[in-house]
Amino acid sequence: MDTYHVIGLMSGTSLDGLDIAYCRLTYKNKNWIYNILNAETLTYSPYWIDSLRGAETLDGEHLIALDHAFGKYLGEQTQQFILRHNLTPDFVASHGHTIFHQPAKHISLQIGNGAYLAAHAKRPVVCDFRTLDIALGGQGAPLVPIGDELLFSDYDYCLNLGGIANISFNHNGQRIAYDISACNMLLNTLANEAGHTYDEDGKLAKSGKLDAILLEQLNAPLYFAQPYPKSLGKEWVLEHSLKTLAKSSATIADKLHTTCHHIAQQIAASLQPATYNQKLLVTGGGAFNLYLIELLQTYAGENYSIEIPAPEIVSFKEALVFAFLGVLRWRNEVNSLKTVTGASSNSIGGAIYWG
Repeated sequence: MDTYHVIGLMSGTSLDGLDIAYCRLTYKNKNWIYNILNAETLTYSPYWIDSLRGAETLDGEHLIALDHAFGKYLGEQTQQFILRHNLTPDFVASHGHTIFHQPAKHISLQIGNGAYLAAHAKRPVVCDFRTLDIALGGQGAPLVPIGDELLFSDYDYCLNLGGIANISFNHNGQRIAYDISACNMLLNTLANEAGHTYDEDGKLAKSGKLDAILLEQLNAPLYFAQPYPKSLGKEWVLEHSLKTLAKSSATIADKLHTTCHHIAQQIAASLQPATYNQKLLVTGGGAFNLYLIELLQTYAGENYSIEIPAPEIVSFKEALVFAFLGVLRWRNEVNSLKTVTGASSNSIGGAIYWG
């Protein structure tokens, strides 16, 4: 039996905050067992929200400085988390924060420099999980599916409703996964315009009306009809979905209402035809949007059972999975699947800094 205690760090495109989870991962009888022992979401200050939101416009010098500063910040927050809970992690596994993701150009950048993180966390760090897959011709994303395969195999589908909605499932004996559409990046932006951090329970969205023209425009981009492997970046969302919403004269409530229909329709279209009950695990901040979940059940149909797990799994599944990806890297075992990313081979991604 092999046991690892790892801190997983996740910063998503929705800028909800830094998810930090202290996880125990045990390999026993050829199965992985996980426990989230401590977890927090650290809300970003206005400085970090502005810095991360505008990072793609920086020149090279200032982007490098931000990468180092954010790595230091991650390390300091990790060290404080360790001291606050009296923890003894073996190492830290960090996703970083995505600034660029343009797989067609072989570009994907997650800032939060691993050397700075390790120096300030005073622990070894595993990070930069995407670059090797891209070098092998893959998209560098999504990476969570191997965690779905080995930790959440009881479910037919694993759906994450984060800044971007993505899905993972087995098809003909192979793990398939891809980004479906923007999700909380749209919903939170609209809620912000209404003076809210987010649309609690989807109440504002539910109060709106469907704008059929806007829905057609949101569903129009060619990406939705493209075959997998495929993945989305902030740049695509800004150029397509957010620009479409900005051009609309609909009320914010109507935009939220229509956007929820758009997201639910695209998710339902990603499900394979089913003649018997299929279990769909839903995690990420969007799982708390009751109106979005209600629409998803309607569009998916009666052969799909939408299952919302315990709140700690809803909120910290991605941090848990990146801790797990770090463990696989630590063990020199595959943590990126070619069937998911389109790479020429499976790979063992991640750089290690010893601190």
